[in-house]
Amino acid sequence: MTAALLIDFGSTYTKLRAVDLERPRLLATGQGPSTVATDVTVGMDLALADLERHLGRLPAFRHRLASSSAAGGLKMVTIGLVRELTAEAARQAALGAGAKLVGTFAYRLTPADEARILGLAPDIVLLAGGTDGGNADVIRHNGARLAALDLACPIVLAGNRDVGEELAGLLAAAGKTVRLADNVMPNFGELNIDPARAAIRQVFIDRIVHAKGIDRAASRFDAVLMPTPAAVMEGARLLADGAGDKTGLGELLVVDIGGATTDVHSVADGAPSREGVVTHGLPEPRVKRTVEGDLGMRHNAAAIVEAIGPDAVARRSGLGAATVDRLLKAFSADVERLPATPEETAFDEALAWAAVRIAVERHAGSTRIMQTVQGPVVVQTGKDLSAVKTVIGTGGPLAHGATPASVLEAARADPARPMSLRPTAPRLLVDHDYMLYAAGLLAGVEPEAALALALGSLKPVGIDDHEQARHKN
Repeated sequence: MTAALLIDFGSTYTKLRAVDLERPRLLATGQGPSTVATDVTVGMDLALADLERHLGRLPAFRHRLASSSAAGGLKMVTIGLVRELTAEAARQAALGAGAKLVGTFAYRLTPADEARILGLAPDIVLLAGGTDGGNADVIRHNGARLAALDLACPIVLAGNRDVGEELAGLLAAAGKTVRLADNVMPNFGELNIDPARAAIRQVFIDRIVHAKGIDRAASRFDAVLMPTPAAVMEGARLLADGAGDKTGLGELLVVDIGGATTDVHSVADGAPSREGVVTHGLPEPRVKRTVEGDLGMRHNAAAIVEAIGPDAVARRSGLGAATVDRLLKAFSADVERLPATPEETAFDEALAWAAVRIAVERHAGSTRIMQTVQGPVVVQTGKDLSAVKTVIGTGGPLAHGATPASVLEAARADPARPMSLRPTAPRLLVDHDYMLYAAGLLAGVEPEAALALALGSLKPVGIDDHEQARHKN
């Protein structure tokens, strides 16, 4: 047997997947608490012991690869020239690299902006601004202000190439760690975010793994390749595009519900599916990730209820308003709580359903009618995902929830909101064995095995008449 060990140092748990690369198949899983705040090797040992109990004995692993979202992931601040252009391009690069975006700034940094950046205490700053050969004054100003700040984190420079080396020298002379990347928007309206994504991931490998203490377990694995959200994104890309002579699933959408955030990944060009529709804004990246930090199932349960409305949660769960309020307080007070009663299960399902509905609507594009001198025109902002044929759910509430189909139904288009460009009639699949991150890690070294493992983890889900009637709103 040729085996691989895929590790996810999560915020709460360290999760292991042992896989057979030859057949390919999942051999066993293991889990232990993420003890990042004390000694990461303690949780790693517990997870390995759990894995060994399932396997009998641990094999010799050809690959031992890891990702991490421990301690909240990679906190990042982006700075650009114009909010709708280079600042937005920087934001897309940050999210695609798996970062947790905590602040976005545009134009010239003010003293108030600088104070806010220091207060955010980012792990990394992405400084962009200006097309190549275009405006250089603003990025020069912002680079000088960053050089003067008491900021210890690395800075990725991905702006106007005419001043890149000049600013890199200025920041390095001020004692900053700098990594220079190609401009995220070299020409007006043209995205080039992959080089910045790669630079951000390298900073993660070089610096953040040490800061989070994960290198204490370095002898147990070959490398931490990327943040876990980036690994999930690579898994989604692999599933869509295929590997070698194996075809993928085509355009798809992935919803990842977590305790702190709900992430949505799409692999689709997002062009208008109807004739006569005019696009507005920057072109959308084919592989796109959005992070909804207010839609975590535990840390932000109150925000989910507020966003969808307590009455909607009560209708969805079939519980009274007083019960919803009581359970909300209980779940918010104990972020590791798992549902243990039928009432708690119904409430948890309603939270998951609301998180999917809101997160996918935010991720998908939308249309609006604009009046012009030639008459009304339909304008699209963001990606048209209406023709996407596959929606995949991952994360505990979907892999282990009581009604994953009815939760994933929330990703579909709603006739009551015709301007939202969510998938119209996709099939619904669940990443049953939580293999997307593992497939993303393996994609660089064993792509065909990684694809087979990811496909093997996908289980179709369907909603029966009973569930449909119970959840009809």
